[in-house]
Amino acid sequence: MAKSTLRKITMAVLAPAMAIGATVGLASAPASAAVWNSCEQYANTSLNGYTLYNNIWGSGAGSQCIWANSGTNWGVWANHPNTGGIKSYPNATKVINKSITSLGSLTSSYNVSVPSSGAYETAYDIWDTNHKYEIMLWMNKTGAVGPLGTSQGNVTLGGHSWTVYKGNNGSNDVFSFVRTSNSSSGTVDVLPILKWIKDTKGWFGNVTMGDFQFGFEITSSSGGLNFTVNSESVSSS
Repeated sequence: MAKSTLRKITMAVLAPAMAIGATVGLASAPASAAVWNSCEQYANTSLNGYTLYNNIWGSGAGSQCIWANSGTNWGVWANHPNTGGIKSYPNATKVINKSITSLGSLTSSYNVSVPSSGAYETAYDIWDTNHKYEIMLWMNKTGAVGPLGTSQGNVTLGGHSWTVYKGNNGSNDVFSFVRTSNSSSGTVDVLPILKWIKDTKGWFGNVTMGDFQFGFEITSSSGGLNFTVNSESVSSS
């Protein structure tokens, strides 16, 4: 599961030294990526209401460079070794700061281009403001990756069919919704998912939702692979 942005940054002093950008040039990124780019481990910037994070937080990671034309059109070139364990979660974050009952709507659309090899998932990572609860929505996955916890069965919510997993990583509860078939584009109605967790399952109460993240949780991408968010939108009311 992905680490929260705050938790990831505090882990920087514990992360091993990595040759971030030592041998990898930004030629790997699209030529159109003129607004911002970086190969720094925890590089971040804010663009049109979203904060972008390179976010290489896992042990044994390789090189990764992020580029962005906007907060909703960005990508990474990543070369992480073919070993177990999550290496990074490059993402775009938008802050919601509304309780579930005060939300009238919460939706997101996405369109990504992802490699056919490697081990990763394209995922939303949604947090409450206290970072006690983490809701992951896996839109597609490739390779040897799997969610934390035990299966709670299947459910159709927010326009998609999911297998639901419930677990705890020692710091927070994690509720993972893994789409039953891979999708590289679409729209997710997130509010019914939050209400199902709150009202149907009772796994949390009327929490205030904070960071709404979308990106790629990468375990391996040996040889260098490109991950691109062609477009994304997050809307709430």
